[in-house]
Amino acid sequence: MNQLKALYQKSGQSPWIDNLSRAWINSGRIAELKELGVRGLTSNPTIFANAISNSDDYDKEYFSLIKEMDSKAAYWRMACEDVAAAADILKEVYDASERNDGFVSIEVDPELAHDTQGTIEAAQWLWDTIGRENLMIKIPATLEGIPAISEVLSRGISVNVTLIFGLARYLMVMDAHVEGISKAMKLRHDLTRISSVASFFVSRMDTKLDPILNSLGEDGQNLMGRTAVAQAQAAYLAHKERYNRTDWLGLTNSGAKLQRPLWASTSTKNPNYPDLLYVDSLIAPNTVNTMPENTLLAYLDHGGDVSAASSFQSNSDEVLGAIDKVGIDLDKITQELEEEGVRSFATSFHDLLEALEKKRRLA
Repeated sequence: MNQLKALYQKSGQSPWIDNLSRAWINSGRIAELKELGVRGLTSNPTIFANAISNSDDYDKEYFSLIKEMDSKAAYWRMACEDVAAAADILKEVYDASERNDGFVSIEVDPELAHDTQGTIEAAQWLWDTIGRENLMIKIPATLEGIPAISEVLSRGISVNVTLIFGLARYLMVMDAHVEGISKAMKLRHDLTRISSVASFFVSRMDTKLDPILNSLGEDGQNLMGRTAVAQAQAAYLAHKERYNRTDWLGLTNSGAKLQRPLWASTSTKNPNYPDLLYVDSLIAPNTVNTMPENTLLAYLDHGGDVSAASSFQSNSDEVLGAIDKVGIDLDKITQELEEEGVRSFATSFHDLLEALEKKRRLA
């Protein structure tokens, strides 16, 4: 048994991979990763921008499509085809896991991050267009995204809530999930077929906060590289508490599935930190870790597989209490991270469309 399979079988955490490309589909790479123990796949605008802009794998189809549509419509056609193909490859995992894993995620247009109705309509369009039950639609956890999450879930559509950076917003996400599933039950949807994960972004917190802590002398420097893990651990504890309430427990009698925390942005950015800092320290049951390929391969080579959940309470209390004492306003930091995350994905999307238009002009 390799480390990826042990992670799931011993500790109940599902390893997913954060990447998708036409080359991966055609070469059989996704099938290989599935055999290694990868149990799901996530994508985002940056991943698609890299896949489409930096290769010629899509050129033949793109030049055919633009005879009938503009570059943006062509992009969505190609992205949807990739996601459908990946979902077909992972359908075996979906079926074998009783619809708990085997998902492929695609994000709504990042320009809709502050448009509730636009997000709902885009999610419905992606769900209908791709037509795979092991699909998750990614919706950002902006204030405008929260009501969209509830509405989309209520329609029987599985949702990956993305760009969660702080505990306050995560509490709202969980409430939106419970509300959406409750509505879905009233609308007589099959709750066993509605899944959700909440993507809590981890490493970006340390990347943002470490320079501030470094400027605060020894007390701050002792906290460098610790806040991201502590906050994610606190999120897991909040998850356990929220899904033990009576409003949720009543829904489980009708087959409702737990919304699992998903650790995103788990590659280590600081070379001075352990390469698996955001993996080994966040192993816990009923969670997902979606890793970029390099992190996943490192985990296969030397990762741990034992749940760290027993230490979550003490570590998160210690670190977050110390962060408060040195005067760090985490709410302010997480709001800045959200704005930067939304802007980054929108920029990637714009850059992708510009690259496609350039190809059109040069054709």
